[in-house]
Amino acid sequence: MTLLKRFLQFIIVCGLLGVLTLLALYYYVKSDIPSVEVLKEVQLQTPMQVFTKDGKLINQFGEKRRIPVKIDDVPKPLLNAFLATEDNRFYEHFGIDPIGIVRSAIVLISTGQKKQGASTITMQLARNFFLTREKAYIRKVKEIFIALHIEQLLSKDEILELYLNKIELGHRSFGIGAAAQVYYGKELHELTLAQMAMIAGLPKAPSALNPISNPTRAKSRRNVVLGRMLTEKYITRSEYNEATQAPITAKRHGAEIELYAPYISEMVRAYMVERYGADKAYNTGFRVYTSVESKIQLAAQQALINNLHDYDMRHGYRGPEAVLWQHEIDPIPVRAELLKTLNDVNEIDPLVAGIVTYVYEQSAEVLLKSGQSVVIEWDGLKWARAYINEKRQGNAPKTAADVLSPGMQIWLRENNGWQLSQYPQPSSAIVSLDPKDGRIKALVGGYSFAQSQYNRAVQAKRQVGSNIKPFIYSAALEDGYTLASIINDAPINHWDKSLGVAWRPKNSPEVYSGPIRIRRALAQSKNVVSVRLLRGVGLQRSADHLLKFGFADEDINRSESLALGSAAITPLEMARGMSAFANGGHLIEPYFISEITDAYGNSLGKAQPLIACDEEQRLENAMQCAPQIISEQNAFLISSALHSAIWGGGSWKHKTGWVGTGWRAQALKRRDLSGKTGTTNNSVDTWFTGFNRNVLTTVWVGFDDASKSLGRAAYNSNLGKGQSVGAEAGAITAQPAWVRFMRTALQNEPLAPIDPAPGLTSVRIDLKTGLLSSKNDHTSRFEYFESDTVPTKYVQQDKSKTPFSSDSLPEQDELF
Repeated sequence: MTLLKRFLQFIIVCGLLGVLTLLALYYYVKSDIPSVEVLKEVQLQTPMQVFTKDGKLINQFGEKRRIPVKIDDVPKPLLNAFLATEDNRFYEHFGIDPIGIVRSAIVLISTGQKKQGASTITMQLARNFFLTREKAYIRKVKEIFIALHIEQLLSKDEILELYLNKIELGHRSFGIGAAAQVYYGKELHELTLAQMAMIAGLPKAPSALNPISNPTRAKSRRNVVLGRMLTEKYITRSEYNEATQAPITAKRHGAEIELYAPYISEMVRAYMVERYGADKAYNTGFRVYTSVESKIQLAAQQALINNLHDYDMRHGYRGPEAVLWQHEIDPIPVRAELLKTLNDVNEIDPLVAGIVTYVYEQSAEVLLKSGQSVVIEWDGLKWARAYINEKRQGNAPKTAADVLSPGMQIWLRENNGWQLSQYPQPSSAIVSLDPKDGRIKALVGGYSFAQSQYNRAVQAKRQVGSNIKPFIYSAALEDGYTLASIINDAPINHWDKSLGVAWRPKNSPEVYSGPIRIRRALAQSKNVVSVRLLRGVGLQRSADHLLKFGFADEDINRSESLALGSAAITPLEMARGMSAFANGGHLIEPYFISEITDAYGNSLGKAQPLIACDEEQRLENAMQCAPQIISEQNAFLISSALHSAIWGGGSWKHKTGWVGTGWRAQALKRRDLSGKTGTTNNSVDTWFTGFNRNVLTTVWVGFDDASKSLGRAAYNSNLGKGQSVGAEAGAITAQPAWVRFMRTALQNEPLAPIDPAPGLTSVRIDLKTGLLSSKNDHTSRFEYFESDTVPTKYVQQDKSKTPFSSDSLPEQDELF
């Protein structure tokens, strides 16, 4: 009896010690047990994805790849595969599994080996979320307490859903949704039973057992999972036999980028990090829908690339990247060595590296890093005059040997067949937006983001040349000038006492027309007229007028060179400012994000841009109107003059017509376009901005070295003269990219001319004097006027006549 009593006392003491030990352990790890809020609001580390407006993936940011899924969307066989393998009693235990622990202990005692784990799914979740992978007993204790805590706070389905989304499954995939994409490029419901079992077998050792790194071990592990499913009667014997015989089909699937647009996606990344912080931006599954349209964005990228290559080809071939052996002197290296050399070359899309192996009369054979041999025909070689400098090229080649020889490492690109190529020296940017609300439809910041992340569309402040003139002329109209006002287009000699020299601004080309109407002067980009208008309005008033268009005060220099475009402005700023002439005089705010959603598609905010609208529209539609910075009449008159820059004026029938600097846009065969070229001194920067009511696009081409932002020495700041085109200029260097792009941007779009503003009057004027005329011949045309600026005098021979006037304004074409 005494022995039994002592034994009972021993049991009670051990029990009390056990309870005290558990309490001590609990308080020891209590600080590591997560709060209710942490567990219920835990964020999965899901990468941020960036899409076009029409839903095409253009980039993904974040170290871990995860595609969150709801438990209801997980196929039943996949759930069963995880339960059978990891925790078949999951829905029966309370976070820890005593039966599993006892079973594991028996195996350990009887064999001396740990062949069977006792960790439940809840314990694995606790470890993955809150603990390290250190091999220590205290970690196991923490794991147990956290698991018990989780079971009190969350339902079984919530725990399983978190686990399936959190678990590491190899190759940077976290969660079953990402694993299905990484290994098979499929949605969960598209997986076969064998593929589901493969994924369910990965948690044990995702690096060693995944089917890409080790297909043999992965197959063995898959079959173990299928065996467990068969034992637990989740699958039939026939299903088991079929699945175990299935081949390994996994291969690496990257993020399925549908349209690579790195400059706009980098703008999104920077914005999201600034707004949310890096950790939240990269890991909480944001889905950002940009404002760009995939078709339009792709067209902008291709237009910029092709235009830069066209420039480069006009200026000659600068030679191979390297010469690997001397033809007829050195032995030809073996093919394997050549391929190794090519594999070490970082290719920059769309350029492909190659090595010339054979040269024929008018073609050459080239080995690519893929091992393929291709032929460059004569059409892909004949452009390659030798580059001498930016203004000179050598003689046209007559044979392929004049350009290439075996052993040369070169660049190629596909352009209706293989073409000899090279990395273009100049840079470029394109910005296209909707002038009514500022939505950026396309944006390209350079030739190659891989080569340079410098976004010239938004970062490069470049002198704008004659692209500034519409703003100078707008100031003149506001000051009382009209499109019919006559200004003297004649050379200027202005003595500068402070410098002791004369300032002599010149037209480009140096052609002077004498007295000229303002419409024609703007359309033909007359430099001296722009200077005279600046003087007439006043330098300070002109500068103040330019500030209305959103330009920074520090970028608008206070000197008469302002009239010629000495101001430094980014392409996006230029597009924004010029939009006022397309939208009735409003200052819009460009935007590049249309909507942000969370990982589950819940909207976190949509763009709410200011709209170019009048007071009546604002009241009727509850619109937020963009501020009116110039009158609707002023905006229309400038856009009308810029229409003349493309379509010219006068009468071709009577050979009295003239052309504007933007006449190349006539290739689009649309009468709803207005535009302006821009070229700075010595062709350092070239521009073209053109628009209709719905689309405005700015193109810039120049050399990066002229931009102080890059902080490097100049290489070729002058665009020079190109073969067959002469001096590079806005119309030659920048406008062709604009035409290429707008051909796609305006495809199937109805005509959208800038409508005449209310309050304008049209009268027939004499083309030479700008006075009223009633003649209906080549000496006169209709012109628009604000009502208080209509001419009151007649040309001399018509002073007894009454000029034609009408409340119904004439068609735009009648004006020119």
